[in-house]
Amino acid sequence: MTCLLLVEDDPDLGLALRVLFTRAGYEVVAADDGQAALRLLFARRPALMVLDLVLPGLDGWDVLDRTRDLTDLPVLILSGRTSPAERVRGLRSGADDYLCKPFDHLELLARVEALLRRSNPEQWRGDYVEAGLRLVPERRSAVWQGHETRLSAIEYRLLEVLVRNRGRVVTTEQLLDLVWDDPDATGRERVKFAVLRLRRKLAVGDSEDPLESVRGLGYRYRGEES
Repeated sequence: MTCLLLVEDDPDLGLALRVLFTRAGYEVVAADDGQAALRLLFARRPALMVLDLVLPGLDGWDVLDRTRDLTDLPVLILSGRTSPAERVRGLRSGADDYLCKPFDHLELLARVEALLRRSNPEQWRGDYVEAGLRLVPERRSAVWQGHETRLSAIEYRLLEVLVRNRGRVVTTEQLLDLVWDDPDATGRERVKFAVLRLRRKLAVGDSEDPLESVRGLGYRYRGEES
């Protein structure tokens, strides 16, 4: 049974979410503060974290930072902080998704399912080599300019889609559909900041950025120039 780590300090909402996830077939371990969340992260090694930001003691931002130092498991922020600046900060800090309260239960379950589906390494088979870059699914990594870097599940899937469409522009809407299972394109900012994180990880010395932004359209993988 897939284990979810729920980090929420509101007892009523926490109970409602535990019931929701349990009825959907998940095992749920819950924490109501940041320190307890990190202890459960170590002890239970969940498949996904649902994280509130306003927590007693260690807040959600600290939990996210420390989680990213340890693991690349999917993190979905579930927060009452609804401003664009907060959503941008969350995605830039390494969250894979950001859903504002109040929320629709079916939408929350759909987003969790999509993140888990994209984080499953069994869907990838064999190394893939294209224009100077090698994707290694067993380690969920990319080798660019001789340098190997580990990627999160979303980053790996994003790069895989771009590489397999080398030379062609993949629109933001297409990336949301293919990478995030979001055919309605409701989270366009996620693409921007996932590409930003990916570029930072692929940066090697003075080598050229293999990812090209096409203004108003999307992104293109160009690889090594011949």
